[in-house]
Formats: sequence, C-alpha cells, structure tokens
Amino acid sequence: MRDTLPNKNQVLQACRGTGFPGHPLLRAAHDLTELHERRLGASVELAVELDTRRTDLVHQIDCWVTAALPPSHGAARVHTETLGAVIDRLALLTAHAYAALAHATGQELAMVWENLAELAVGYEDLASEVCTGRRRLPGTH
Repeated sequence: MRDTLPNKNQVLQACRGTGFPGHPLLRAAHDLTELHERRLGASVELAVELDTRRTDLVHQIDCWVTAALPPSHGAARVHTETLGAVIDRLALLTAHAYAALAHATGQELAMVWENLAELAVGYEDLASEVCTGRRRLPGTH
C-alpha cells in the first residue's frame, strides 16, 4: 500500500492527457485539467457547472485516498489541504501553464512553469509523507 500514490511525473503526464490508464487519481487529475481548461474564458453559468464537477472529482480523490491508504501514525502532523485539493491545484496550474505558452511573455511564462514545478515537488513530498504515515490529511485519523 505504501506505493499506491502516483509520483509527480505520473500526475503531470496525466494532467497533459497521457499515462493515466487504470489509476483513479491519474484519471481524476486528467479530468480536472480538462475542466480547468474549459473554465478558461467560460461563461459564468458554465464556470459554475464546471466547478461543481471539479468539487465532485476532488471529493472522489479524497474518498479513494482515505480508503486506499493505511492510517497515519498517532503523532503524524496534519496537512492543510486534502490530496484532492492539491491535485486540483496541479491541474489548474497545468491548464494555466499550457495556456501561457500561447499568450505569456518570457518572465510570465517562466513564473507559471516554476509555480507548477514547485507544486509538483510539494505533491510528491506530501504523497511520500502520507504513504509512510508521517503526515495525515484533513479529515483522516
């Protein structure tokens, strides 16, 4: 069970539409990115609908993580976000990073990609700590 969470490269590949067959978190990462891409420039009505679908996907991720991972140690520190929320932010930053390729200037583009890279490293650190029981997620014991 300790290796049930995908690494950052797998999540980033899934966000871009490759490498997600069979793993529910990777499928959800892909779907979240598609929703964020559709949300860019969407009408208010469509944005509300897309956000509802995103909320459902984040909840599905969190339910899967709670069911799939062993409980954390009693002294494990609590993280500020659920894993679903972190993956949703990775999907958002991925959508923005690829949109920036068409519209951003050099410095803007570099900043967007740096933010994505930093969050990906943060995800991998969190996944490792959760899998080893050193960190727990909100709502879990």
